[in-house]
Amino acid sequence: MTPRLAFRLILGDDIALGPGKVQLLEAIRDSGSIAAAGRTLGMSYKRAWHLVDTMNRCFTSPLVEASKGGAHGGGAQLTPLAGEVIALYRRLETRARKATEADMRALARHLRTTD
Repeated sequence: MTPRLAFRLILGDDIALGPGKVQLLEAIRDSGSIAAAGRTLGMSYKRAWHLVDTMNRCFTSPLVEASKGGAHGGGAQLTPLAGEVIALYRRLETRARKATEADMRALARHLRTTD
């Protein structure tokens, strides 16, 4: 098992953005649906919607816009801000990983290994 660094952006008591939320945004982008994105990631629609709601409240404008279902079904799409947020998060993640490589290797030497 190799340790890894997880980068989270915390705003007050909320996790505004983290690896799971970014994966959810990417899955919504790819599927056009909060429900489908949640299924892809193995989470309930309620959990996926809660995460979207938290992100939408933490940013100056929504990251996801959803339309209600009906005869033609609902859907969701990312706003332009969401695309920028995903790119910035991925860039921060890459920079953090590179900046901490040596320390992570040193720390990993002290971790238990599993069989």
